[in-house]
Amino acid sequence: MASSKLIEPLINQARITRDSLKSASRWQRLSFTDIPAIFGNAMPKSGSHLVLQILQGLAQTAPFRYVSARPVRMITPEGRNRSTQEILKDLQKLRAGAIGWGYLRSEPDFVDYFNRHKDCFSFFVYRDPRDRLISSIFYAVEIHKGHAQHDFFSSMPMDERITAAIKGRDEPGLLHLPNIKEQYARYIGWHDCPTVLCLQFEDLIQNSEETLVTILDFIEARGFRIPTPRNEALALIQEAIRPDKSPTFRKGKAGGWREHFTQHHKALFKEIAGDLLIQLGYEHDNNW
Repeated sequence: MASSKLIEPLINQARITRDSLKSASRWQRLSFTDIPAIFGNAMPKSGSHLVLQILQGLAQTAPFRYVSARPVRMITPEGRNRSTQEILKDLQKLRAGAIGWGYLRSEPDFVDYFNRHKDCFSFFVYRDPRDRLISSIFYAVEIHKGHAQHDFFSSMPMDERITAAIKGRDEPGLLHLPNIKEQYARYIGWHDCPTVLCLQFEDLIQNSEETLVTILDFIEARGFRIPTPRNEALALIQEAIRPDKSPTFRKGKAGGWREHFTQHHKALFKEIAGDLLIQLGYEHDNNW
């Protein structure tokens, strides 16, 4: 294990060097200092692999150096909460022309980072909390059986799983599960960050071309001109989007929560979440 931890950074650096040389050759340039860094951010189970595919397509439209192979995470695969300094160190590795992605909460230090680093363009993708809740349950129970909540959710029928996911769990000696409102409170601050473009996962699926235009417009409005003609750039990104190629893809459709929510779940969700759906633009009122 120790040797693999030493070797992995060397392999990653070799890949970055290789991809940077390939990009330099393709775009006929020696320097990337005039190219912005891009960071695609998403809530877990909200289309992060779709974000990665968009970034991989975007990398074909301009002289970006490489797309990071690994996401920037708040928690390690072993379940350890990473420090703010560890995460900021990851972000600082995204030098000119680099493209990264991850799962960053809207904590003050991270919001401040993107507000200060005008040469690092970021967009954040979120999802209807009801669909994300259902997706998270299926992910924990069926797809990732090493998930921290696998045993908890597997011990009960679907009806109870949904109730538990809405209410959360905060019992001494047991792994904490934040309720639905607390989960989104960790990320909703990105909506107040003027330097970050916020997008709905559903728009990426249902209004793909229009949303991709929004991303390209966002990049160019910040002073970087994409050299590839717009129609060609859109085609390159759309060609890269293959949701079913994601290792965690299940259905990825909007409104699937209706197949699982009962009237009890709806009432409980409204009680716990308050006006969350209205804040996020998914409902006009609580009469859903």
